[in-house]
Amino acid sequence: VVETLFMLLTEQGLLLVTAKMLQHLDNVIDIMICSSVVSSLSFLCTIAADRYITIFYALRYHSIMTTQRAVTIIAVVWLTSITSSSLFIVYHTDNAVIACLVTFFGVTLVFTAVLYLHMFILAHVHSRRIMALHKSRRQATSMKGAITLTILLGVFIICWGPFFLHLILILICPTNTYCKCYFSHFNLFLILIICNS
Repeated sequence: VVETLFMLLTEQGLLLVTAKMLQHLDNVIDIMICSSVVSSLSFLCTIAADRYITIFYALRYHSIMTTQRAVTIIAVVWLTSITSSSLFIVYHTDNAVIACLVTFFGVTLVFTAVLYLHMFILAHVHSRRIMALHKSRRQATSMKGAITLTILLGVFIICWGPFFLHLILILICPTNTYCKCYFSHFNLFLILIICNS
């Protein structure tokens, strides 16, 4: 929105912008976008961890997850996201930055998948132990959990995967014509990330 507003004001001649100012504005907007990406992934992990604590430590949840800890976690995620994004934008030409982002995505995916799979297994075992329910009801409960897990991880991979495949291809084949064709859809990948949020 900020970028679009500046572009409209500049095109209408209502705002005079030098090349240096435009470069600074572009860097700020890039940092904001990168911070949004990093914080979204971090918060997806945080939500998975919170759900895990809710299930496995239900009786102690309120003593483990206090308001002060929640606020601290939120602040740390945002500060870390803004700091790392600033470094990523400053050193954006370095392949190590792209490798860090791809690694971060992989770790986020594995962490989230492991937590949700462990929660699903617990729910499945718990449903088997409930004797009062009919067999078909237990199967329906297990199936519902499997469908929910598939949707959670599936949407995550569908929305975030193309963006990180884009980054991987930048590392592997930056000049290949097929890769360049894939690169042309970058805005679509950002839209998918926003849809996931």
